[in-house]
Amino acid sequence: MSSNKKYWKSVEELDVNSSIVEALKNNEFVEAIPTDEFLGNEGAMSSSSTSRRDFLKYVGFSTAAATLVACEGPVHKSIPYVLQPEQIIPGVADYYATSMFDGFDFANLLVKTREGRPIKIENNTISGAKFAANARVHASVLSLYDSMRLKEPKMEGKPVAWSNVTAKINSSLVDAKAKGGQVVLLTNTLASPSTEKLIAEFIAKNPNAKHVVYDAVSSSAALDAFETVYGERALVDYDFSQAGLIVSVGADFLGDWQGGGYDTGFAQGRIPKNGKMSRHFQLEANMTLSGAAADKRLAMSTAVQKQALVQIYNIVTGSNVSVTLDATVKAEVVKAANQLKMAGAQGVLVSGIQDKNAQLLVIAINNALSSAAFSTAGTRQIRKGSNEKVAQLINEMKSGSVHTLLMSGVNPIYTLADSASFADGLKKVKMSVAFSLKEDETALVSTIAAAVPHYLESWGDLSLTKGTYSITQPTIRPLFDTKQFQDVLMSLNGIGGTYYDYIKGTAAGVTDGAGWNKVLHDGIFVGGSVAISGAAADYNSAASTLASAKAGSGFELNLYTKTGLGDGQQAANPWLQEFPDPITRVSWDNYVTVSNADAKELELSNEIVANGGLNGSYATITTADGLKLENVPVIVQPGQAVGTLGLALGYGRKAALKEEMQVGLNAYGLYKGFNDVQSVTFERANGTHEFACVQGQKTLMGRGDIIKETTLEIFNTADAEVWNPVPMVSLDHEEVKSTTVDLWDSFDRSVGHHFNLSIDLNACTGCGACVIACHAENNVPVVGKSEIRRSRDMHWLRIDRYYSSESTFEGDNERKENIAGLSSSLSTFNEMEKAGDNPQVAFQPVMCQHCNHAPCETVCPVAATSHSRQGQNHMAYNRCVGTRYCANNCPYKVRRFNWFLYNGNSEFDFHMNDDLGRMVLNPDVNVRSRGVMEKCSMCIQMTQATILKAKREGRTIVDGEFQTACSSACTTGAMIFGDVNDKESHVANLLEDERMYHLLEHVGTKPNVIYHVKVRNT
Repeated sequence: MSSNKKYWKSVEELDVNSSIVEALKNNEFVEAIPTDEFLGNEGAMSSSSTSRRDFLKYVGFSTAAATLVACEGPVHKSIPYVLQPEQIIPGVADYYATSMFDGFDFANLLVKTREGRPIKIENNTISGAKFAANARVHASVLSLYDSMRLKEPKMEGKPVAWSNVTAKINSSLVDAKAKGGQVVLLTNTLASPSTEKLIAEFIAKNPNAKHVVYDAVSSSAALDAFETVYGERALVDYDFSQAGLIVSVGADFLGDWQGGGYDTGFAQGRIPKNGKMSRHFQLEANMTLSGAAADKRLAMSTAVQKQALVQIYNIVTGSNVSVTLDATVKAEVVKAANQLKMAGAQGVLVSGIQDKNAQLLVIAINNALSSAAFSTAGTRQIRKGSNEKVAQLINEMKSGSVHTLLMSGVNPIYTLADSASFADGLKKVKMSVAFSLKEDETALVSTIAAAVPHYLESWGDLSLTKGTYSITQPTIRPLFDTKQFQDVLMSLNGIGGTYYDYIKGTAAGVTDGAGWNKVLHDGIFVGGSVAISGAAADYNSAASTLASAKAGSGFELNLYTKTGLGDGQQAANPWLQEFPDPITRVSWDNYVTVSNADAKELELSNEIVANGGLNGSYATITTADGLKLENVPVIVQPGQAVGTLGLALGYGRKAALKEEMQVGLNAYGLYKGFNDVQSVTFERANGTHEFACVQGQKTLMGRGDIIKETTLEIFNTADAEVWNPVPMVSLDHEEVKSTTVDLWDSFDRSVGHHFNLSIDLNACTGCGACVIACHAENNVPVVGKSEIRRSRDMHWLRIDRYYSSESTFEGDNERKENIAGLSSSLSTFNEMEKAGDNPQVAFQPVMCQHCNHAPCETVCPVAATSHSRQGQNHMAYNRCVGTRYCANNCPYKVRRFNWFLYNGNSEFDFHMNDDLGRMVLNPDVNVRSRGVMEKCSMCIQMTQATILKAKREGRTIVDGEFQTACSSACTTGAMIFGDVNDKESHVANLLEDERMYHLLEHVGTKPNVIYHVKVRNT
C-alpha cells in the first residue's frame, strides 16, 4: 500500500537554514521533506547529543525511506469540477480550428486542447487549408507558456492599468493633432481584413496619421517588381506540383523563401510515378534545404547568380544581353536554361536575389514559358513591407516630426540594421507604444510596453492568399492582463463592442453568405480569385542593369534565416533552440559557414572531440563601413560556394530571455539596406568555440545499406534487384537473402492491427516539423547545450543528414569495398570523411524501428521493453532499472537515457522547471524520471485513442485515421502511418512497393519502419 509520507535522507535536512540542502535537492532530485511530522521538536533534536544506537536507527530509516521514495512518484491532487463545462470531457481532447500569422510564419491549424489547455499544434486538413505548420509553428504552443512573457502593461517600466494606457494614448493623439505632429502606426504585415479596416478608420479619424509596414526579413524587391508589372503589392503563390522542371536561382523555396510552405507541392512531383518525376536545378551560395533536395546543384556566389539569371533570360526569351560567366559554369547554366525552355509550361524559375531587376526577370521568364506553376491568381498577402517607407520613417523620427508612434508586431531595436538611428529617433518621439508579447528590446525603450496575448488567446482574421479568409480563435482564456492591439484601436476609434463582434461583421462582407458558425468551425473560407493581367515592362533594361552589377571586394556574406529560429521571434523557445539545424546538425548556436577551400587558406577548422562534441575556430567579420562582428563561431560547410560566407539571422537576443536562451550573435546589424548579401572581410580570431552538434553522435555512417539511392534512368530500365538489392548473409556456409533467415520464431501477426511507418527518402526535405511535433506529443525533455555535447540529446526522432563524396552514395560504398590494405584504408577513409566541394545530400528520419525481432527485448533483465501484437515495441517505464543494455544492443542507436530528472530541476531551467511551462505537457504520456530509458513509442496513445473512438462509435477504422505525431506533421507525404493488416491501406501498398527496404536489413531485426529508395533525376 502506498504512503503519502515524505521522508528525509540525512540529519542535515532537518536544518531549514542549511544552504547545502538546496544544492543536494538539485543534484539528488528529492523534494522538500516536512520532517517535523514524525521527528518531533526540531530545536530539541539539533541541540541534543545523538547516541550510536540512535544514529544507526536514523541511518537505517533513511536507507529504507530512500528505497520507498525510489519506487514512489510525488503525489499530485486533482480538484474536481463543481460545474463541469459541457464541452469538456476529462481525458478527451478537444480540437479547435484556427490560423496563425506572426508577420513571418503562417499556417491553417487545428489546436489540440486538454481540459482547457492547448498542448499541441496539428495541421488543418480541410479542403482549402493549404498552409501547414512548419517546425516553428509546431513549437509556438510552448511560447504561450513562456514565463518571461509581458504579463501586464507597463509605463516607464512600472505596471499600469489598461484604462491609463488608453487615456495616455488618447491624450497624445489630441496633443499631436493640436501641434501638427505626425502619428505613425508601425506594424508587421497584417494580412488581416478587419485590422486593416480598423487602421483605415483610425487614419480617417486622425488625418495626421499614417501606416508603415515593416518586415524584419524583407521581400521588398519581389514586391516592388510584382507591383511594377501587375499594380498590386503581393507575391506569387507558386504551385510546384504543376512543375516538371524547377530552376531556382538563390531561392530556398523549401526553407523560408517568401514565407515557405512550398514543400507539399514540390514533393508531389518528386515521387517517381509511371517512370516520371520532376527535375530540380539549384544555383546557390549557402547549402540550403532546397540545394540538398536538388538533382543538380551549382555552388556560386550571388554575383555569379545574377549573371546566370541573365543568361537563362537570354535563352528563354531569345534576348542577347552580354554576360560574364566562367566557361565551366556557363556550360552548366546553358544546359539548365535549354531544358527550362524545352519544358515550356511545365517549367518554372524562382529566384531569391534581393534585387528588383532580378525579380523582374523572374516574371519575364515565367511569362515567356507560360508557366503553369506561376499564377497571378490567389497571390500571397503575407509580405507587404516597404524598405523605402521604413527608411523614410527613421528620418522623420530623427527630424522630430513624429509625435506619437504606435508599434505592433515589430521589434526594430533588435531587427533593424540601423537600430541605433531608430533608437535616436525614438528619443525625439513624444510618446511611443510597443504592443508586444514580451518586454523585448523595443518595448524596453518605449514609453509604454503594452502586453498583448498570444495568438492562441486571441481573436483575429486573415487573408493569407487573395480569395481566402480564415479565422483565428482563442483556445484558452488569456493567462495574463493582456489586450489585443485591435481592441485598443477600437477604443481609440470610439467603436463599442468587442473585437469578436467587429470580426464577425467584417466576415459577413467577405464570405459570400457562408454562415459565421461554419467559417469558425472550418477555420477557413475559400472564395474565388481571378488572375490579374500585367502591364508592359522594360525587361531588357533590367537584364542589362543586372548583368552590369559588379561583385564586391573580399568575401560575399549571405544572410539567411535558419529552419529553427527563423527571424528570431521565438528565440525564447527551448524546443527550437535545441532543434538541430537540418544541414549542419548544430543546435544552440548561429555561426558563419565557410567553404573547405577558404577554411584551409585561413587556417579555420572543425574537430570532433572525445566526448562527441564539435569544436571550431572563431572569426571576425568586418563590413565595408567598418562594422565588426567579432568571435563568430565557424562551421566548415561542404557545398558552400568558394568566396562566400553564410550567417543566420534571429540569434543574439538578450531582452526577456532566460540566460540559457541568450545564445549566438545578432547578425541583423550586418543587414544593411535590407540587403541579404554584403561584402565583408573575413579573418581568423583566437580561441575555440564549443558547438552542440549531433552529427557525430549515434551515426550509422559506414554501413552501406543505410542510404539506398539510384537514378531515374536506372530505376526505369533495370530490375529492382539492381538498384534495391536484398542483402545477402551466410547460412550453413551458403549466401542467402537476409529476409529468408530468422533468429527467432515468428508469431502470427495477421490478427488485429499491425502498424507500420513508411518513410520515403524522395519526399523528405529535412524540414524538422516531425521532430518538434514529437517533442510536443510525447513530453520529450530539453537538456541544454552542455548535455547535447555529451551525446545526451533526448530527441526520440532524429533526421540524419548524409553527404556523399562521390557522385552517388553507392559510389561511396564501392570505393569503400575496393580498399586494399591498411595504408590504403586509412588514406581512403580520411578522404571520404571530407565531403566534396559540392556533395550529394540525403536526409533520413530515424526513430525506434519497432523491430519484430528486437535485440533490445532479449537483453532487458526486467522485461521493461517488450513487443506488442500490434507491432509496437513497448517501454514500461516503471519497470526500467536503467541498465542501458537495450541501448547497447540497439543497432539503430535510437534509445535515450534519462541521465537526470529534467522536470522541476533548476539545473535544467527550461519549460519543465516552472508550473506555467509544464502546462504544455500531454497528460496521456508519462514524464520520465532519472535512470529510465525512453524512445519512440510509435505514439501508442494516439493509436489506442483511435481504436477506442471507433469502438465507441461502432464502426471500422478507415485508412488514414491512424496517425503518429510525426506522420500527421509531415505534409510532403514522406511519412505514412497505418495498419498493414488492412490490405487496402496506403501503407500496405507501400510495403509491397519495389522501392521499399528496411534499415540494416542484413541484421535481421524485421523492423516495422520501412524506407523507400531515393531516386534522383540527374
